[in-house]
Amino acid sequence: MTPSTTLLVSYARYHRDPRNIATHYAGIPLIIFAIGVLLGRLQFSLLGLPLNGAVTVWALAAAWYLYQGVSVVTMATIAVTGLLVMFAQPFAQAALLPWLAVGLGSFVVGWAFQLVGHVWEGRKPAFVDDIRGLLVGPMFVTAEVWFALGGGKSLRDQIDAEAGPVARQTPRPTGQA
Repeated sequence: MTPSTTLLVSYARYHRDPRNIATHYAGIPLIIFAIGVLLGRLQFSLLGLPLNGAVTVWALAAAWYLYQGVSVVTMATIAVTGLLVMFAQPFAQAALLPWLAVGLGSFVVGWAFQLVGHVWEGRKPAFVDDIRGLLVGPMFVTAEVWFALGGGKSLRDQIDAEAGPVARQTPRPTGQA
């Protein structure tokens, strides 16, 4: 397995409840956006090139993703996280109160989604056991979206074989709450 597949399998072991996966579709992008808003305010220049904290963190994360292997998932993760950071930049330049409201608000709501999902899952978040989970999360959501769109069948099969299949919810019989 490639390093990225190994990381996805490890992360998937904490995410086999479809409700938990669904909360990650909202939670993780909100957290990335929030980080883009909050860190985008840190302006500096390097060798005459204007930068900010959000773009710097994104570039370091992108390098880490590439180190895990160049694949559809890693490249899409770099692109999606880059877009989220780009969309955050106007909010990073807002006045103090709107900047804090959008940045901290998105961060708190994103983590609330994550925590609700893990309560449903009955497991702690993956990053508690492996801090890399904070970087694998966006890659996992990107892969899950790709799977939902019909792509990546062999990768999904490999993850399911190693981590177990996503639990399918059984419908309740009629008349029960």
